[in-house]
Amino acid sequence: MELQALVDRINGWVWGMPLILLCLGAGVFFSFWTRFLQVRHIKGMVTQLWQGQSSESGISSFQGFAMALGGRVGTGNIAGVATAIAMGGPGALFWMWAIAFLGAGSAFIEAALAQVWKEKVDGEYRGGPSYYIERGLGMKWYAVLFAGVTVVSCGLLLPGIQSNSIAGACQSALHIPVWVTGLLTTGLLGLIIFGGVKRIGRVAELAVPFMALGYMLMAVAIVIIDFRRVPEVLRLVFSSAFGMNAAFGGIAGSAIAWGVKRGIFSNEAGQGTGPQAAAAAEVAHPAQQGLVQAFSVYVDTLGVCTATGIMVLLTGQYNVADGKGGFLVANIPGVEHGPLYTQRAVDTVLPGFGPGFVAVALFFFAFTTLMAYAYYAESNVAFLLRGRKTKWGIVAIRVGLLGMTFFGAVRTASLMWGMGDIGVGLMAWLNLVAILLLAPVGIKVLRDYEAQEKAGVPLSFDPKKLGISNTVCWEPKDPA
Repeated sequence: MELQALVDRINGWVWGMPLILLCLGAGVFFSFWTRFLQVRHIKGMVTQLWQGQSSESGISSFQGFAMALGGRVGTGNIAGVATAIAMGGPGALFWMWAIAFLGAGSAFIEAALAQVWKEKVDGEYRGGPSYYIERGLGMKWYAVLFAGVTVVSCGLLLPGIQSNSIAGACQSALHIPVWVTGLLTTGLLGLIIFGGVKRIGRVAELAVPFMALGYMLMAVAIVIIDFRRVPEVLRLVFSSAFGMNAAFGGIAGSAIAWGVKRGIFSNEAGQGTGPQAAAAAEVAHPAQQGLVQAFSVYVDTLGVCTATGIMVLLTGQYNVADGKGGFLVANIPGVEHGPLYTQRAVDTVLPGFGPGFVAVALFFFAFTTLMAYAYYAESNVAFLLRGRKTKWGIVAIRVGLLGMTFFGAVRTASLMWGMGDIGVGLMAWLNLVAILLLAPVGIKVLRDYEAQEKAGVPLSFDPKKLGISNTVCWEPKDPA
């Protein structure tokens, strides 16, 4: 069996309807139990960005946000949105919004749990699903399983998607051979990731806000230029999402499936990657990073993904497949879905500017995601090798990640997306089950934070007072 066929088959098993329903169901569950914190605490999400300074052991709250956003905002925000529209129609954009809104609740819970059970490894904070599964659930085998899956996913399966999109966009815009882009991307990434987690935090802090803001400003410019069609596009999105549009009524199921799938790929809510960045932050209370990470989901999907979707739909630079080998809409025949949709969209409004602009934006988006993948892979190698020397393991996964970065640049997009989807799906299965089981702890953390905010006292966290055991970094002898 060819590699592509094998990947497609495994992908179909992992991303069946059960996982789609689990992602949506978990988001609904957390939203109701937290009384829709993603609405009630919007102001707190923003103010907590600036709380907490970096220390010898941890990065600042904002750096934790920037590092997680660097992972969330990637090629999924450009190529992923285009794919969702191509396979699920305009309605897929609505379901990306839905999973972002619901997923903000999941993101809070997983990030708060990561802070509760973070540890110090080689003098730096590490944490995430592996740590809270082992300490919170007391299931070491499950923790080891998640850590192993994450190392394989973030270190080997996912990097190729990012480098493939960078190479494709640069070839289209600048006519640079993909192997050259692959070598340059791999070399630059190697220089950064061998600098350690603190350097990743500093680079992400500078690059991520710049890239996201610039991209959204371009979308605003296109909306202003063609503002009269905005209501029409929004009607198309909502009617297509619920099968009420005559053209797209037959693929309403695909709109849900592709919207959720690409939404999770993009914003990573519930996937288990965001909490690994959240655990690295130095904060006074776990809920602070929970709110920050929930906000990063909003920025990723409601901000950057919406920018892509609106640009593509406003300019009509998209096709929609019918699921049978043909097309329901063929506005740009022969154009493969991916970055080209967005490049053509910008080029329609600003001729000669689109390909280069999207190529630069995509480089920043995808490159910072590669840096985040390096950190996530390293955190889980550190977990697997606790008590032993971790240096050789971390060096090995860095080398593997660099190899897959070049491999992805020179292989087909469909193969790389298929491999990446397998990694995302496996991590989501394992992490969503874990945070559902640990939800009562996450709710305790939220209620404790809300009580302190209401009382107007300085934030602090006492796990023993809340009946939370097996914490390490919140003991009086080692305050976080």
